[in-house]
Amino acid sequence: MNKYLKISNEVQRALNNNRPVVALESTIISHGMPYPQNVQTALTVEKIVRDLGCVPATVAVIDGVLTVGCLQEEIELLGKRGTSVTKVSRRDLPVVVAKKQLGATTVAGTMYACNLAGVSVFATGGIGGAHRKSETTMDISADLDELQQTDVVVVCAGAKSILDIGLTLECLETRGVPVIGYKTDEMPAFYTPCSGFKVDYRLDSAKEIAEAYHAKQQLGLHGGMLVVNPIPAEFAMDKEYIDKNIEAALLEADKLGIGGKQVTPFLLDKIQRLTGGQSLESNIQLVYNNVRLACEIANQLCKLR
Repeated sequence: MNKYLKISNEVQRALNNNRPVVALESTIISHGMPYPQNVQTALTVEKIVRDLGCVPATVAVIDGVLTVGCLQEEIELLGKRGTSVTKVSRRDLPVVVAKKQLGATTVAGTMYACNLAGVSVFATGGIGGAHRKSETTMDISADLDELQQTDVVVVCAGAKSILDIGLTLECLETRGVPVIGYKTDEMPAFYTPCSGFKVDYRLDSAKEIAEAYHAKQQLGLHGGMLVVNPIPAEFAMDKEYIDKNIEAALLEADKLGIGGKQVTPFLLDKIQRLTGGQSLESNIQLVYNNVRLACEIANQLCKLR
């Protein structure tokens, strides 16, 4: 695997010495935010991870090599190239690697890299899921299948609110993926802390979450654990306001015939413009919040090992 997988020296030392590592995706850099906020956010996230006693492992495909622990210049390259960078899920890895391209890993792609490298905790903004009308279009993110089969704790602010959250939860239940609400009984909706849908279990500490995941591993239950962490109240958006803008963005995407992997970046960009940048600030803050929780969980998992 050395030809196709590169684990940074810092990340490998941490793994060898049972030190906490937190993985970070790169699609949020290239496709989730505009430049230069994307690079600033990514570097701030890495600083938060280090300040909390963990090692950051930003994941991307760099010149055809699946890299776990990107350098600062690689993060800057991903940010500057933006949406021209190939969005890499599990299905895209063989071609992007073989063609020695630059790729930004999605939740699914990052989880796969985590599993190869031995990283157990991954923080992101929001997961992909079942899109609205997916019962007829079958537009369901590969993130859900990856959660079914790949052993990683994924910390997020729920499914992106552009999705059908109820159907996403049904898909996760069918796949046997436990959905843990951190200090909440309700599935967060990315920009807002509430969606009207209940989670499977509520756990109120990182220690409890780490213990549950450790028990899952000891029982031989393969697959991920989804930890949903509501956006802090001071950064949450008004539900009626954001829902109205999401509907407007969805209508435009439908009118323009935008589909597949282009849907989410288009909608996030459109919503950011419709809200005058307010949604971008909320997006950034919820990522920071998720990273802090992921660091606590990673620290607790190391203690259990």
